[in-house]
Amino acid sequence: MSNPAGHHEEPKMSAIEAWRNEAVSGLFEAVLRLETVDETSAFFRDLCTLGELHDLAQRWAVVRLLDAGMHYAEISNRTGASTATITRIAQWLRHGEGGYTAALARMHKAQAGAPNQTEAPGQAPTPTEETR
Repeated sequence: MSNPAGHHEEPKMSAIEAWRNEAVSGLFEAVLRLETVDETSAFFRDLCTLGELHDLAQRWAVVRLLDAGMHYAEISNRTGASTATITRIAQWLRHGEGGYTAALARMHKAQAGAPNQTEAPGQAPTPTEETR
């Protein structure tokens, strides 16, 4: 596309698409290559301020409580997030890119496959009505 001066112009991306760039992709690739919670913790601590980490953790806590069906006022009391923030997060949970949903599904799957917390490590699960 050319402007009146004859210079070539790149098509403008919408604000929705503008966040997807090489730097963001590089960040996501780096996170995906971390192998443990300790590595990930160290990476995020190096990358983020304590305030940024708090905000990210608070948002994830809100997502998990929304997923559990908790009322906004209770979520606000538990997390300190404003109801406006909770509403915005709920909108992204329902109509966003699907990232929250994918992460929640993985968390649910991991929790379903995890041994009961009352069991000693390496101990077989206690039989339930379904497994007897």
